[in-house]
Amino acid sequence: MTTNETKPQPNPQPTGEHPATQRQVALVTGMSGAGKTTVLKAFEDLSFEALDNVPLSLLPNVVAPPHDMSPLSPIDNAAPRPIAVGVDIRTRDFAADTFMRQLQALRTQQDVAVTVLFVDCGDEELVRRYTETRHRHPLAHDLPVLDGIRLERRLISPLLDVADIHLDTTGDTPYDVKSFLAHAFGEGSASDTMAVFVTSFSYRKGLPRDADLVFDVRFLRNPHYDPVLKPLTGQDSKVQAYIEEDPEFNEFFSNLSVLLAPVVKRFGAEGKSYLTIAVGCTGGKHRSVFVAEKLAAWLENTHNRIRLAHRDMPPTGPDQGQESGKPS
Repeated sequence: MTTNETKPQPNPQPTGEHPATQRQVALVTGMSGAGKTTVLKAFEDLSFEALDNVPLSLLPNVVAPPHDMSPLSPIDNAAPRPIAVGVDIRTRDFAADTFMRQLQALRTQQDVAVTVLFVDCGDEELVRRYTETRHRHPLAHDLPVLDGIRLERRLISPLLDVADIHLDTTGDTPYDVKSFLAHAFGEGSASDTMAVFVTSFSYRKGLPRDADLVFDVRFLRNPHYDPVLKPLTGQDSKVQAYIEEDPEFNEFFSNLSVLLAPVVKRFGAEGKSYLTIAVGCTGGKHRSVFVAEKLAAWLENTHNRIRLAHRDMPPTGPDQGQESGKPS
């Protein structure tokens, strides 16, 4: 199990209730090529004002709520339009320490609620994206693309410590990104409950970079070795029954529930706005899918903002993607 430390925030989180005049601000940063442009477009679809590559020195003026409304205006009590601002290594005057100083200053302001979204991606996929598009990495110059990626990762790694949400776009489509953001920032997200994302994955394809809690279920009996069950997935009742017949399953899931109940509660109480729980098996098709489904159903008994996805499960039909959950 791995965890990301929850950081206390001096002002309300995006999933909390804001004063009427407080502006919701999403600072989008991360690795070049990881999908910041896609993220900003998704924010626009969520009715955010979206700006890219804003110089850090201008951030306070850019994100400040407008103060030119008439005192008698009927929309006086309406919240200002939320804004998403992209800043990364290509931004003028960008540096990790400068970013953190500006962030600290913003978080002391009562009229803005700031969330830092760190967009990441695996190095191999970043190299592939740059190769396919023939774009030059901003730090590579005459060096190989991978050298530029590694240099950038070192330079911006301190930002991971101040990020509220870590979005790994490895293998994601624009739809996946939009769905993620709609759950975290869209309509219905303005509640005082923490959003919980449950995902299954294949260990062959690596750990999810954005996971807060990781559970390995490779010890459970594997349907892969049953010729009848092999082509099915953990969403199929026959596979589910097969896994549940494992003598260790009921005790495992009962203990998992006992462990998670206070952990999830405390994460929310400490101000974390988004919690990602990942469940992995060898192929990401049977055991992890079933356990993730069962875990999400259990969490829905006490949380109303649960999102379920299966990162590495192959589509089971021409119109069915990998995501099986619904944003609450």
